[in-house]
Amino acid sequence: MTTTFITGANKSLGYETARRLIEAGHTVIVGARDPERGQTAADALGARFVQIEVTDDASVAAAADDIGAHEGGVDVLINNAGVFGPHIPAEKLTAADAGEVFGVNVLGIVRVTHAFLPLLRKSANPVIVNVSSGMGSFTATHDPGRVEGRAVAPLYTASKAAVTMLTTQYAKAWPDVKVNAADPGYTATDFNGHSGPQTVTEGTDAIVELATIGADGPTGTLRDRHGELGW
Repeated sequence: MTTTFITGANKSLGYETARRLIEAGHTVIVGARDPERGQTAADALGARFVQIEVTDDASVAAAADDIGAHEGGVDVLINNAGVFGPHIPAEKLTAADAGEVFGVNVLGIVRVTHAFLPLLRKSANPVIVNVSSGMGSFTATHDPGRVEGRAVAPLYTASKAAVTMLTTQYAKAWPDVKVNAADPGYTATDFNGHSGPQTVTEGTDAIVELATIGADGPTGTLRDRHGELGW
């Protein structure tokens, strides 16, 4: 049985990823910062809930300890928790705004990955999936034919570019762990007022694909639901 832990799994992409992986036979642990919403989501899914605030060292350590005590380890870690940041003109963005966005989207991944790596290494096929974005891809954001090429969101895009670089560096550093990044694409979620043309199920295609790779699967890649995406 594959044990999978997902951060930010109480709604949207995280919740749908959890649902699909449970359907695929995974034992899923739902991670969320809000205990009430997290428990409600876990109950609806038939999963176990573990509270985690990815910006807090003590919370992340407690979550890792909890899972270590109950499940003994994890096979798949999905770093899904993320924020978009304020919807304001670029000239009004502050260092405090950047700290909030990078604190969740980048430092949160570093914090969680650091805490969970010992649990992952108990697996015969450890896998990490970092939920990134095509908006962090230089290729996509410089293509005027793509929606990413027309968007202006300095902090979010910069944070997701950092996520993809973290992914490639972790993959080089840990040849025993498969580390990949997933681009959900423009999906109808709370992030965009449910304006995206893709369904939440389509948005989780790349995440689920990367979460279910075998020992011969890829590492150090960024993929969307159509295949590998340029950096």
